[in-house]
Amino acid sequence: MGLNLNRRQFLVTTGAGAAVISFSELCPVLAQQAKLDLQKVRPELANVKALVFDTFGTVVDWRSSVISEGMAWGKAKGLNINWVDFADRWRLGYGPTMDKVRKSEIPWTRLDDLHRMILDDLLKEFKIDGLTEEEKVEWSHVWRRLKPWPDSVEGLTRLKRKYMIAPLSNGNIALMTNLAKFGSLPWDAILGAELARHYKPDREVYISAYYYLDLKPEEVMMCAAHVSDLQAARSSGLRTGFIYRPDEYGNGPVGVPNKAKPGDFDVVSDSIIDLAKQMGA
Repeated sequence: MGLNLNRRQFLVTTGAGAAVISFSELCPVLAQQAKLDLQKVRPELANVKALVFDTFGTVVDWRSSVISEGMAWGKAKGLNINWVDFADRWRLGYGPTMDKVRKSEIPWTRLDDLHRMILDDLLKEFKIDGLTEEEKVEWSHVWRRLKPWPDSVEGLTRLKRKYMIAPLSNGNIALMTNLAKFGSLPWDAILGAELARHYKPDREVYISAYYYLDLKPEEVMMCAAHVSDLQAARSSGLRTGFIYRPDEYGNGPVGVPNKAKPGDFDVVSDSIIDLAKQMGA
C-alpha cells in the first residue's frame, strides 16, 4: 500500500488515487485499511483461524503431472505406453484401494504404499517388465512430485499471513512433506489421514484437524474442489470453502469437475487466490 519516499514521507495508493503523507499520518491510514480488510470477511466467518486443504486436485494438478512425468520416463525407458490412460487407471484405483482399508479388508496402510500396490497391478496390465525395485519405488513416488495449480502458491502464501494453513489430505506425512518441498507449498503444519489413521470421508479425519490445531470445529475451514469432501467436513462442524478446478480430470474417465453456486458452502471460489480475497487475506 505504501512506498517509502524518504524517512518521513510515504506514497499511499487508495481507491481515490495516490497521495504523499507524513509518517504521523500513516498509522491512521494503516489502521483504517486493517479495518476494511476485516470487513471483507462475512461475520459468520470472522472466527475462522485455520484453513485446511484437500490437496490432490485442489492444490496440485495430479493428472497432468503424472502424464508428463510418465511420458518422459517412458521415453527414457523405451516404453510405448498410453500414459494418459495409465494416469487415469492409477487414479481410478485410488478409491477402491482406500475402501479396503476403510472396510478393514486390509490393515491400515499409508497412501504411498497403496499407490505402490496399484502400480504393481498396472505394471502387469500394461505389460511393463524388467524394472528394478529402485525404479518401482521412484515411479510410485511420482505422487510426491505433482505440480501446483498456477494460483496455489500465491493463494496459500496470502492466506498464511492471516491464518494457519495445512493440508488435510489422504496423503501420508512423508508424501505430503515431499510434495510441499517439491511445489513450494507454504504449509504451517501437515495434517491428514495418517494422523487419524482413517481415510476421508471418515469423520475421524475432520475431527483430527481441529483437535491437532487446538481449535473449535467452527474455527477451521475445510477447502476442497470436491463437494463430497466439503459435505463430510460440514457434518463434522467445520466451515467449508469450495474451489472450482475445471481441469482436474481433463475430460477423462476418472470424474467430472464439481461445481457449486454461492450459498452451497461458506465460500465458493474459482481459485485459491479468490478464496484468499474472500477471506480478507
